[in-house]
Amino acid sequence: MNIVELEQVEKHYRGVHALKGLNLVLKQGEILGLFGHNGAGKTTTIKLILGLIESSRGKVSVFGVDPTRSEARNQRRQLGFLQENVSFYDQLTGLEVLNYFARLKQIPKMQCLALLDQVGLQHAENRRVKTYSKGMRQRLGLAQALLGEPKLLLLDEPTVGLDPIATQDFYQRLKRLQEQGCTVVLCSHVLPGVEKYIDRALIMGRGELLAEGNLHDLRQHANLPLSLQLQGDIQLPEALHAYSMPRHAAANRAEINLQIPLQQKMPVLRSLMALPGLENLELHLPTLEDLYTHFTGTMQLAPQELLEAQRR
Repeated sequence: MNIVELEQVEKHYRGVHALKGLNLVLKQGEILGLFGHNGAGKTTTIKLILGLIESSRGKVSVFGVDPTRSEARNQRRQLGFLQENVSFYDQLTGLEVLNYFARLKQIPKMQCLALLDQVGLQHAENRRVKTYSKGMRQRLGLAQALLGEPKLLLLDEPTVGLDPIATQDFYQRLKRLQEQGCTVVLCSHVLPGVEKYIDRALIMGRGELLAEGNLHDLRQHANLPLSLQLQGDIQLPEALHAYSMPRHAAANRAEINLQIPLQQKMPVLRSLMALPGLENLELHLPTLEDLYTHFTGTMQLAPQELLEAQRR
């Protein structure tokens, strides 16, 4: 089942082209990583899915209906959203904040206490939000987004302000939601912590789709080399000399870096494993951060007027 469908979607802000012919299909239970520089079109895409703005051209469908139409009101209860800079009424307690949003979504208030416990805020449920740290506010925002067990969850920089343990706990919770059939759109600039949790990445730049696919597909498309680090008293085969760059040598121990085309991975590994004197071998595939840098290239940031338009 397709939860979200965007077909040749465009969005103009007073002459600024914020989105240019974007196509996107999200299936039930999928976690999509949405990446791009500031002004790339990520926030505009999320606003279109939420029904906060209308597209200038193309078709947007969420749960089978246009999210800006009145008939989409019931479907909105299946949505959860966490914005990047989360903000609540400072004079309310954490529990009062969740109770307020539960009432808006017509959700039983009994969920609020359970969610506060899940995000580690049970001890602060009766404290006013103005006393919360940035990380605590972020966890309260996540609890708000999870109200009603949403079928579609939109998260913009969800781990900002979270410590490493809380971040790990967040991603584990995300996987549990996926197992329950929840579809997730995740925007983040912290790429190293994201790649093992997403099913697919969508990389945007200046309102356009630059690349899309799982990590394997993106690596094949980018054709970035595989990095191999070798240690030991090694004599490389002649065929591999063009790929090698000695880093340092001491006594009988040398460390060599090889940059190998991905297509040659298995033949090269078999050749290396047969070398006498090889003591250690480390393999490094191109990371999501490497792929992001490759596809965005030297693209300059979008004009200031686009950034301002997307904030409106």
